[in-house]
Amino acid sequence: MPSFDLQTMKYDYIIAGSGCAGLSLLYSILNERSLSASRILVIDKDVKNQNDRTWCFWEKEPGVFEPIVHHEWKNLRFISDDFSKKLDLGEYRYKMIRGIDFYSHVLNFAEKFENVDFVNEKIISIGGSADSGIVKTENNEYSASVVFNSTPLFNPLINTENSLLQHFEGWVIKTEKAVFDDQVGTLMDFTLDQTHGATFMYVLPTSANEALVEYTLFSPRILNKEDYKIALRDYIKNDLKIERYTILHEEFGVIPMSLASFPRKGKTGNRIVNMGTAGGFTKASSGYTFQFIQKNVKQLVSELKDGKIPMNRASFRDKMYHWYDRTMLDVILSEKMEGKQIFDRMFKKRNAPEILAFLGNESSLVDEVRIMSSMPVMPFLASGIRQLVVKT
Repeated sequence: MPSFDLQTMKYDYIIAGSGCAGLSLLYSILNERSLSASRILVIDKDVKNQNDRTWCFWEKEPGVFEPIVHHEWKNLRFISDDFSKKLDLGEYRYKMIRGIDFYSHVLNFAEKFENVDFVNEKIISIGGSADSGIVKTENNEYSASVVFNSTPLFNPLINTENSLLQHFEGWVIKTEKAVFDDQVGTLMDFTLDQTHGATFMYVLPTSANEALVEYTLFSPRILNKEDYKIALRDYIKNDLKIERYTILHEEFGVIPMSLASFPRKGKTGNRIVNMGTAGGFTKASSGYTFQFIQKNVKQLVSELKDGKIPMNRASFRDKMYHWYDRTMLDVILSEKMEGKQIFDRMFKKRNAPEILAFLGNESSLVDEVRIMSSMPVMPFLASGIRQLVVKT
C-alpha cells in the first residue's frame, strides 16, 4: 500500500492544477486498479463548479468520457467566400463536452476514494530533488514522488513574434422557433471580416432550438470585449437570420498557438511532469487540446502502471507533427499566407477524414503528403526549413 506521512505531507502523486489535464489524469489513475490506492493530492486555487468552458474534439471510438458527451455530429460544414462544403466525417465523430459536466463527473467519482485529497490554495512554486517533487503554496508545502503540473509556472515567454492567440467568445443561444439542424455543425465559417487575422464562426447545434455560436480569431492580440459581442449579434441576425433568442451561457477563452518550446518536464528534475498546455499538448496550428491530453494521460498512466517515473518523452512521430505545426504557424506569422487561405485550400482539396487524421496526429505518411501537396510549395518549404534549423 502507498505510504503517507501526515507530518511532511508526502504523497505518491501531486496533481498541480485541476483543469482538463489534471482531472483527466486523476480519473485515469483512479480507474487503474493497480494505481487506484495511491495517495493523491490535487491542488488548485479555484473550486471547479462553474461551466467555464466547452471542449470540442473528434475521435473514432467511444472515449473515456463518452458518458458525458453533450452532443456529437457525423457531418460538419466548411464555409468560405468562394465555396461551401459539407464534410462527411467518415468514422470520426465531432464531440462536445461541457466543462461543468466534466468537472462533476470526475469529482463525483473521486469522492469515493479516501486516498484522494483536494486543497484550494494558490501555488507559488514547484521544485524537486532526485527523489521527490515539492509544491509550495501560500499556506503549505507538499511533496510527492511525482508532481504532475498543468499550471503556467514553467511556460516560456509568449509574444507577438513567436505566437498567435486563439481567442474566442461563445454564446449558447435558445431560439423561439426550430431553426437548427442538430445533425450538422459548422466547423468554420470564414465569410467574416479578416482584418485581425484568421476569423471564423463555429455553429454547433445541439437541438432544433439550441446551439453554441462562437466567434473565433487567430491573431497576435485579443480584441476589446464589446467587439466579440458585436460580431456575434451581427452574425446571428444577418447570417443565421435569427431575430429572437435567449443567451443561456457565455464563455470567453484565450489559447496560445506558439513556436515557443513548452517543456514536457520541469526544470528541476525528472520528478516534475508537465501536462496540458504547460507540457506543449495544445496543438500549435489549431489550438485543439482535449484529445492530445487524453493520449498523453494514457501514456503517463501506462508508465506509472509499469512502476516507472514517467519520462513524458516525445516520439519521432510526435516530433514530426510538431514540425508540421510549427511550419504552418511560421507561414502565418511571417505573413507568407493568411490562415484563412491555408484552411480554404486544405478543405477544398482534401476530404474531412484525411484532414481530421492529420490535425489529430493520426495520419499516415501518405495522408501527410496529400495534405502538403494541397499547399503552395515555396511558402511552406521556406518555413519548414526555418523550423528545422531555428530553435525558438
